[in-house]
Amino acid sequence: MARNKFDVDEQLETPFDIRHLKRSLKYAARYKKRIALSLTLSAIGVIIGLMSPLIVKNAIDNYMPAGNIPMLLASGAALLACIVVSVIFAKIRSTMMTKVGQDIVYDIRKDLFEHMQKLSFDYYDSRPHGKILTRIINYINSISDLMTNGLINFILEIFNLIFITIFMFFVSWQLALVTMAGLPIFALVMFIIKNHQRKAWQSVSNKSSNMNAYLHESIVGVKISQIFTREEENAEINDKLAKAYKKSWMKAVAFSNLVWPTTDIISITVRAGIFAVGLLGFGGTISLGTIMSMTDYSARFWQPLMNLSNLMNTFINAVAYLERIFEMMDEPVTVDNIDKASEMPEIKGDVHFKNVTFAYEEGINILEDLSFDVKAGESIALVGPTGAGKTTIVNLISRFYNINGGTVLIDDSDISKVTLKSLRSQMGIMLQDSFIFSGTIRDNIAYGKLDATDEEIRNACRIVGIDDYIMSLKDGYATAVNERGSGLSQGQKQLIAFARTIVSDPKILVLDEATSSIDAKTERYLQNGLNHLLKGRTSFIIAHRLSTVRNCDRIMYVSNKGITEAGTHDELMERKGDYYKLYTAQSV
Repeated sequence: MARNKFDVDEQLETPFDIRHLKRSLKYAARYKKRIALSLTLSAIGVIIGLMSPLIVKNAIDNYMPAGNIPMLLASGAALLACIVVSVIFAKIRSTMMTKVGQDIVYDIRKDLFEHMQKLSFDYYDSRPHGKILTRIINYINSISDLMTNGLINFILEIFNLIFITIFMFFVSWQLALVTMAGLPIFALVMFIIKNHQRKAWQSVSNKSSNMNAYLHESIVGVKISQIFTREEENAEINDKLAKAYKKSWMKAVAFSNLVWPTTDIISITVRAGIFAVGLLGFGGTISLGTIMSMTDYSARFWQPLMNLSNLMNTFINAVAYLERIFEMMDEPVTVDNIDKASEMPEIKGDVHFKNVTFAYEEGINILEDLSFDVKAGESIALVGPTGAGKTTIVNLISRFYNINGGTVLIDDSDISKVTLKSLRSQMGIMLQDSFIFSGTIRDNIAYGKLDATDEEIRNACRIVGIDDYIMSLKDGYATAVNERGSGLSQGQKQLIAFARTIVSDPKILVLDEATSSIDAKTERYLQNGLNHLLKGRTSFIIAHRLSTVRNCDRIMYVSNKGITEAGTHDELMERKGDYYKLYTAQSV
């Protein structure tokens, strides 16, 4: 699908509505006491600050004509005190709201990551991981300013407007009306550009997401790029994406930059109107002090409007990111615990597929009406052509996907009705991709069993034959490895992942091409340890090298959306069917 390409813009699943913003306010509500205190301090600071023009008016109209030096000095001191108190209160408010804002951002990031951990494999199968990272990191960072100061400043500027308007009408209602005459023009401009701004910033977020997706893909595949000397072609693709981002950014900024010049022009025009009306109108009845104080109030009146315009830019920018963030939070968890899901009892190991049908994409079934039974302690090999559904079968046993029809039972429990944790915690799954996390070798082996003892870890490594290698390293099991295990060979990574699976002591063991990167000598050594490990434990083994599964209790040949034949190695060889043809082809 289109969303799975780095050069195709994502489309929002739902259009924006005010609920996105209200939803973000629910996070702010958790800190309402601190926000209320911050608002109170801000309101006091605003009122004290607005006393300054009145002090100036009184000094010009009364103390200066009378030559009252002591009162002029007192007015100056009062003016200074108002400024100092306003600055102190603003500093306290800024510090408080920075902490609140970062707490809110932390909460959103935490909720998003926790939800991401629950999303099923099909979500990650259908999206570039770079675009997912963009939402979790870039977009949340981008709304940080909104949550830190944007919300409180928005409320504060509204307070400012209300108090300034009250003070203006108190000083001169005629000049107050002149100040407010520019509001219709300001409202019209904002109405015209608002939708254009939102679309422009959505485009910026899309282009940023595309660049991050390609960057992530390029880093992961850098070795392949160098092997095939793709550097120049990759640079051209990156250049194309970067230019698209630059173009969308410049367009968005162009719309945003229409706001403050418009506001500034209206503000200057209105102040000129105050001087004209004040000096020439009303028969000269308006005093110079009144005119001076009203020009001050007018500047203060339009400053909050300009700030609100800038905040509106911030809101519009942040809304484009909030839409993406909340869209991901709203992504349904398709594989989850049902209501009143029960705990999976201790697994004995019986596995039953009853008429199971499954498709990754609607209308294209991988498995159809599949049924088979496995007894506890049996070792089952799944063989067959690539893409036949071998890995799909073991994924369904672990309930990584929901089946489209039928039932999967472990012992007598329908796995769709038990909790995922109680199910998967009793299973050991060794996937084809032997992923190694950054940390120590010990950390990686104990990943699924944090309380594993050193002896348990070493025993697991002895079984897979990597203990001697690890102990030969300078720091032994405390040796640090990088992300994806760079510095280790594929075989070494696979053995470490093998030990990680074994140390969890699973009731059901799944090995999906677990020895594909291991040399023949190591594999023979490993096989001896596994033969001991698999006794009394239900196991499913997927392997393309059929020589590795000859000793399994049963071999199932997966093909044509089901199992075409099953039996021991000798039984299947006697039938001379699909398994026989595959085995003899490998033996040539």
